[in-house]
Amino acid sequence: MNRRALVFPVMVLVMSVVVWGLLTAGSAGASEAVQDIPVKGMVTMVDLGAHECIPCKMMEPVLKEVQKEYEGRAAIIFIDVWKDRQAAPKFGIRVIPTQIFYDKEGREVFRHEGFLDKKSIVHVLTKLGVQ
Repeated sequence: MNRRALVFPVMVLVMSVVVWGLLTAGSAGASEAVQDIPVKGMVTMVDLGAHECIPCKMMEPVLKEVQKEYEGRAAIIFIDVWKDRQAAPKFGIRVIPTQIFYDKEGREVFRHEGFLDKKSIVHVLTKLGVQ
C-alpha cells in the first residue's frame, strides 16, 4: 500500500480517537449556546467540528456563504467541539465534521458525517421548506 492510500484511514483514526476523548472526558453541563439548539421555530443546521480540523476548515467558507444567503430564514450554526466539550456528547458526535439538520419543530431529520458541499446543504434546507 502506498503512502497516499494510508492518508484517509489514518485521518479517520485520528479524528475518531479525538472525538472518543471528547465523549469520555465528561463535563458538568451544557453551555448556553448548545442549550439553544435547535433554534425554536426555525430550520436549523448545526455543523460540529473544530477550527484546527482540515475537513472542518474546508467547510468554513461553505458555512459562511450559506449562513449569509439564508440569514433570517434558517439558522446555520458552527460549534467547535474541541472548545465546547459539552457539544460532542450532547449531539452524539462520532467524527468531525458532522452536520445535523432540524426541522422547524426541532426534530432531527438528517445527519451527515464528513465534508458536505453547498449544493447538498441547500438541497436539505429546500427539502425542509426553506425558500
